[in-house]
Amino acid sequence: MSEDLRSGSAAAFIVATAAYPMDQLPDWAAYAAKIEAWVAEAAGQGAQLLVFPEYGAMELATLAGPEVAGDLEASLHAVSARIPEADALHRDLAMRHGVHILAASAPVFDPEIGPRPVNRARLFTPDGQIGVQDKQIMTRFEREVWGVVPGGPLRLFDTALGRIGILICYDGEYPLLGRALSEAEILLMPSCTEALTGYWRVRIGATARALEAQCIAVMASTVGDAPWSEAVDTNCGAGGVFGPPDTGFPATGVLAEGRLNAPGWTYARVDPAQVAAVRADGVVLNRAHWADQTGRDGIAALQRLR
Repeated sequence: MSEDLRSGSAAAFIVATAAYPMDQLPDWAAYAAKIEAWVAEAAGQGAQLLVFPEYGAMELATLAGPEVAGDLEASLHAVSARIPEADALHRDLAMRHGVHILAASAPVFDPEIGPRPVNRARLFTPDGQIGVQDKQIMTRFEREVWGVVPGGPLRLFDTALGRIGILICYDGEYPLLGRALSEAEILLMPSCTEALTGYWRVRIGATARALEAQCIAVMASTVGDAPWSEAVDTNCGAGGVFGPPDTGFPATGVLAEGRLNAPGWTYARVDPAQVAAVRADGVVLNRAHWADQTGRDGIAALQRLR
């Protein structure tokens, strides 16, 4: 499904991706001040696309008190109830600073989907438009313990920065989901991982998706301890921006990488025109040759392995 969020034409721009610590907040004003400061800092560095991580919105549960924040089920409802306010804040900041913002994803109870919450990221544009993307595949914790469920379909967002797709954390580890968004020049991959192994699973997924689709993959992470929450108590990660290791991109494919577990923004200059160029005339053409896996030659190769 494609949504048109365009307000201009795509050109090179700076992306800022977060290594974001969640805090125990005394009140709404503290949350608003924190988000405003993060957005102002990135916008002040010239960033036009700001990417926050998966489940970074769980800090909103602390506004309901420590007992609610520490209760798995109660925290879901507390965060979901605050999302309309959080969306209004992010929309205002996107318009005020003239930036695109992928807000930290959150559990959202959506009556159109069912009685259990989805994990939803929201994309805000400088002209006030909002697009939403739900996580498709749940981790074991989400499905077996927390009761978070898959939501609406994958979407492709046509924006002034280019075509953007969103794969939330675990979704980024699945090549067919990446392939479904192969028209995107930019894949946003917000993550929340508790251990170094989880961080590397998502990072390897990000680099693999960038290779397969010959696109730019942007990874954001939660970092630090949040002992007030059973769900997001330990976090390990870093921001990173990756592309295909091919013409016009670094030989490693790494455009930028943050320091592990160090809160803050990681910045990179990205250019959708470079994506178009490498897709048209790269040293290899992974995206165009995808169908060869299941075409005549691909089937013959699989038969030889049997």
